This record gives sequence, structure tokens and C-alpha cells, in this order.
Amino acid sequence: MSATQCALVVDDERDIRELLVVTLTRMGLRVETAATLGAAKQQLAQQPFDFCLTDMRLPDGSGMELLAHISAQYPMTPAAMITAFGNVEAAVEALKAGAFDFVAKPVDLHALRDLVRHALKLRSERSNAPATSSGSAPGAQNNGAAARLEGESAPMQALRQTIGKVARSQAPVYIWGESGTGKELTARSIHDLSPRASGPFVPVNCGAIPGELMESEFFGHKKGSFTGAHADKEGLFQAASGGTLFLDEVAELPMPMQVKLLRAIQEKRVRPVGAANELDVDVRLLSATHKDLARLVEEGKFRHDLYYRINVIELRVPPLRDRLDDLTPLAEGILARLAREQGIAMPRLGASAQRGLAEYAFPGNVRELENILERAMTMADGDVIEADDLQLPTQAGPRPATAANAPASPDILPASPPPSIPTAEASLPETLDVEAGQGLPEAIEQMERAAIEQALIANRYNKTKTAAQLGITFRALRYKLKKLGID
Repeated sequence: MSATQCALVVDDERDIRELLVVTLTRMGLRVETAATLGAAKQQLAQQPFDFCLTDMRLPDGSGMELLAHISAQYPMTPAAMITAFGNVEAAVEALKAGAFDFVAKPVDLHALRDLVRHALKLRSERSNAPATSSGSAPGAQNNGAAARLEGESAPMQALRQTIGKVARSQAPVYIWGESGTGKELTARSIHDLSPRASGPFVPVNCGAIPGELMESEFFGHKKGSFTGAHADKEGLFQAASGGTLFLDEVAELPMPMQVKLLRAIQEKRVRPVGAANELDVDVRLLSATHKDLARLVEEGKFRHDLYYRINVIELRVPPLRDRLDDLTPLAEGILARLAREQGIAMPRLGASAQRGLAEYAFPGNVRELENILERAMTMADGDVIEADDLQLPTQAGPRPATAANAPASPDILPASPPPSIPTAEASLPETLDVEAGQGLPEAIEQMERAAIEQALIANRYNKTKTAAQLGITFRALRYKLKKLGID
């Protein structure tokens, strides 16, 4: 950290100013202070600052006004807000107003130092990033997850521009869209373009974790805290510390877990199961679902306070039917990627295959397109894919004329395996046998292993098809294969 970096602290309470000055000075920063909104604006006009920390209430105005001023006049300067303890609404409003992050009173100095480090890293990246004309994030490059958000249609260009903007913040982002649109890819792009890119990106499918194990998975546990806890285990929050935690299918969280998750987000602390003390965690939270979360809030199935906490910034991922101009280049990009992964020459789409894709509704969106093309590469006799190789489901009907006529359910999966191939469901036990002395987690793991192994056999070890048959994401399947030690 350079000694020339300078921070501005704005607070009308002398004791708090002095505490913050001492803390930031020990981090190698030069610190200037202001007690009023007017004085802060004057300081900003006189010299550049690498970081600004302001209180919510000031004698001649509010911290919100200062955030808006900094965002408009000094966009390169990250600003954070000091809020009252438990005032979630104020913190959310600050993030929406452009705050990089917030810290609650009484100020936790450990959390403050983490916040400052991330802010200065962001400031450095903004300064070093080349100017762009496309509206993408400073420092954005055509690689990683962002490069796989393919398409030059207006909705996709708008999505990439928005990703570039929200990546600069620490604010929680709620990503919504139909199944298969690329919500996890969007989340990974936000992480890759953020100051946390060097930290871990930890995705978790909330619907894939058994309810009785959810607290342990999220927060970890201590050895002996429950039957089957043979050793200390790190939770997802700890694993993502310093990086990004992505909660996919967040609507599947049961109510008791929603309460605990809300507290962890607000306090930035977690308590492992069986632990006496809480642990500090430093994560940025991204969440996603294909369900109408606002409606679930109205129906009392999702907590409104958690909804507003995770939905500081809302990001919509467009369905494939809203960006038809991207269909052909998207298909060609997928074929090129699959060919590279398989070490074969890239096949091309014949005229009949192009017509078939153009007339299909794609209720499963980009994920379904990937599955169809992967299957077609296997079925094609030569280096040209024709309509018969696509094996498009006939029950979906022709493409709707407008988005309003889209199929009601976005969760239609690719065609089932041929009748000659046994399905995993056919041989699964109807009851769960728990052996004497065996804990419930081990029994559930045993049944889960059997289901996955049988689905792999039924789909000839095609992991994409296996995930679809099991009703989980490809990422969730990979996580489970690694966890269960299945090759």
C-alpha cells in the first residue's frame, strides 16, 4: 500500500474521527478530515482522494448527498458509509446511491481495514484500466466468464454494461432470469471484473443441500457437534472469505435458514455449529433464482427483510427468445468450445439444422441449446450437423411470436434417454434404509451416491444429461461428484 494514498474521513463526532484517523494512518494512508458536508465538498475540490468514508448524518446535510456528489463529480473515488447499528434500510439506500460498502457503528476496526483494502484495490484498478468505448467495466477483458456471455444483441450489450458497473461495488446483487439463461455465468463475470477477482468464487445451489445439513454447510461445524461431525469443517462463508459467495436458487432456502442468513449478512459474522464464538467473514453476496421472488415475499414464503437485503441491485438475464439475433453466432461459439474440449474438428450447422433451431422455442434457453448441440455432435455422421441430429423435442411446438406467448414453465428439460436405456429413477429404492449406528447424513449421502451413479450409467456418463435428469445444475453435479469421490 503506497504511503501517498489519501483518505477523506467525514464525521461530526471528534472521537470517531480521531479513531478512524489513527486506524487508517496505521495502514499507511494520509488522512484528511471534515466535520460537515460543505467542508467535505471543499476538501474534494482541493485535492484527489483515493477513498472517502462518511457518516450518514451531518450537521448541514446527509452522507447520501455526499455520495451522490462523489459519484457525479469524482467517479474514480470509492466511498463508504458509516451507518447506525442495525439500520439495514440506510445501508441499502447508501449502496443504491453509489456507496462502495458500509460499516456500522460501533465501528469494527477489523471489518473497516478489510473494507479499506478492497476500496484501495478498486481505486488502483480504475486508475490503471484503459479507457473503453463500449461501456464495459474498467479493466474488463475478453476472457474468463465474461467472454462466454456471447452475443451482440441489444439485451446482451446492456447486460454486459450493467455487469461492468455493478462489479465496481460491494453491493449485493440479485440476478433473476429463466432457467438456463446463464445466471451463474453472470455472477462469475461480476466476480471476475471486481476487486475481489483474486479471491475465491464459491457457488452453491441452495436447492441441492438437505435442510438438516444447511447450517453446517453455510457456517461450518466443530468436531463432535452432531452425529457424523468427525472433524472441524469450514463453511461456505469461510471458504468465500475475501471473495464472492453466489447463492443460486436462493428461493429454495427454508425459513429458519433465511433468518440465519440475514443475520450473517448484516453482522458479517458466522457461528459454526457447536462453536462458542463467532467468526468474521468478508464476502460479497450474489444471489439468483428463476422464481418470482417478489411474489414469494407477498405469499409469505420468503422473508421481506432478506429480500430487500439481497436485492440492493437487481440484474435481469434475458431469455434466448429475447435475443434471437444471437442464436446463430451463439450456436457456433458453443460448437467451437465443445470441439476444443473434445479435441476434435468443429462441425458446422447445415441448412436444415439452422432452420430447425430458428423455429424452436428453447424453453430451457442457452443451457438447452448447449445440451442439444452436444448431443448433435455425437449423433452427426460427418462434420455437418443436420436437423435430424438435433433431435429437437416435438412437444415444445414452434417458437412463440412474442415473449408474452412463451411457455409457462421455463424448466422443460431436453428429451429423455431412449427407452432402451434404463433410467436412474427405475432402480432407486422407494424407502431409505438406515443401518444400525448409521447417522442420517451418512444415509442421505449413501442414497445420493446411488442416485448419481445410476444416473451416470443411464446417460452413458454424459454429465450434462445426468445433471438434467437429476434436476440439478451441472455445477451442482460437479460439486457432488467431488464431494462423494465419484470419478
